[in-house]
Amino acid sequence: MHQICAGSPLCPYGKPLPVHFEVMRVTALQRDIVWASPQENLRRAEAAMAALPPTDLICLPEMFATGFGAAPEDVAMDADGGFVLEWMRCMARQHDCAVAGSVAVERRNRLYFVMPDGSERHYDKHHLFLYGGERGFEAGQERVVVEWRGARFLLMVCYDLRFPLWNRCREDYDVALYVASWPTARISQWATLLRARAIENQCYVVGVNRVGSDPVCDYPGQTAIIHPFGHDIAACPTADEAVISAELDMEALRHFRDKFPVLRERDVK
Repeated sequence: MHQICAGSPLCPYGKPLPVHFEVMRVTALQRDIVWASPQENLRRAEAAMAALPPTDLICLPEMFATGFGAAPEDVAMDADGGFVLEWMRCMARQHDCAVAGSVAVERRNRLYFVMPDGSERHYDKHHLFLYGGERGFEAGQERVVVEWRGARFLLMVCYDLRFPLWNRCREDYDVALYVASWPTARISQWATLLRARAIENQCYVVGVNRVGSDPVCDYPGQTAIIHPFGHDIAACPTADEAVISAELDMEALRHFRDKFPVLRERDVK
């Protein structure tokens, strides 16, 4: 039997009144992931969360419980997300915030966005990394935007970052969230593309990458929270475990989009 929260039973889920903030506080956890060891990874992540100040959203990397695996049989949870999803629900309730991170679920690389009342939305990675052997998974076909406390989040996973049409803002989101296991060999492209997506879509970008290594790759982090102008609001400059937080101003974003209406002039084909 898996333990959901260290030292506590499964959290009960209430239904709090909706809360809307003009300023959204987002926290990104740059983690070193122990290969194929979900219990240890959840324990470490839970300890890191315990030290956090109040926040509206905690973001974890791609396949944060196991490390990135191209073969589902190496890393996949149950069809319903199993004990990892239950742990995310518990953390969301405990910290009164949303918790986001990718989990291998049967044949899908699934990004969960879990809220304190126990509800969740999820996005299945659309662009599978075939170059890296991600052939055992099935590609998701639905583009997903989640509204949370007055901000709209586009959910994306790693390789999706490379495809601007799939990421294109249709005036339907405010923040693009990318969770990743992006390797050292191509890290300059990660940094460049995150900032390009922010500029071209007039949105905040949260890019959460892991550090450490697995049997195939090394990972340098470079997690960042990026302003719609393309500059860093907060960033992890080293390949160490780290936590960054930033406040995202929704009113200022709306004012910028109204004043400089790039999105209204976008190509639609």
